[in-house]
Amino acid sequence: MTDHGHDHDHDHDHPHEAITADERPGYYDIMETAVRELLVERKLFGPDEIRRQIEVLDSRTPALGAKVVARAWMDSAYKERLLENGRSACEELGITFYDDTQLIVLENTADVHNLIVCTLCSCYPRPVLGLPPDWYKLKPYRARAVHEPRAVLEEFGTHIPDDVEIRVSDSTAVIRYLVLPLRPAGTEALTEEELAELVTRDAMIGVIPVSYEKEAA
Repeated sequence: MTDHGHDHDHDHDHPHEAITADERPGYYDIMETAVRELLVERKLFGPDEIRRQIEVLDSRTPALGAKVVARAWMDSAYKERLLENGRSACEELGITFYDDTQLIVLENTADVHNLIVCTLCSCYPRPVLGLPPDWYKLKPYRARAVHEPRAVLEEFGTHIPDDVEIRVSDSTAVIRYLVLPLRPAGTEALTEEELAELVTRDAMIGVIPVSYEKEAA
């Protein structure tokens, strides 16, 4: 596990790969297909078991993580438990974990902005967010998020002031991260369910903030 704190500017007089999705099968897609077919051929498990596991994965969506964030915004005692042990706090809300990974929740503040990456592959808090977006798995994001996080965030439309520290946390096979975003101003009257509707997947990875525009009376 490696955390990288960056609180300085980066000059951009050098070329870099844009963070865009490629529709062609990637290395890990090809490897996954080959390994899956080999395991089925060797009868280590069957297609039905694979299908059931895929259904479990498909049932997980960012709405689960948004529920966790909204509860933490509304309940300070729950937030304290969430920051102390992310996995057990999620389980309090009925979110089950189908693997042995730990979940560390990182709180954004006025002074610190957290960004999540997996530099080696695509380790990701799937039990609470579902499948990762394509860009999260791409080499440009995995490399550049560590070396030039401010530039990466700018490409997502997120400007972080120079006096705010950016902390980049690198996921591993056993440790996953979830960002607890800043609660947007003006949401004091919203219910927990309404707050959850504001929280997006990308905000819980740390590439964008949670935004809120109060409706005109």
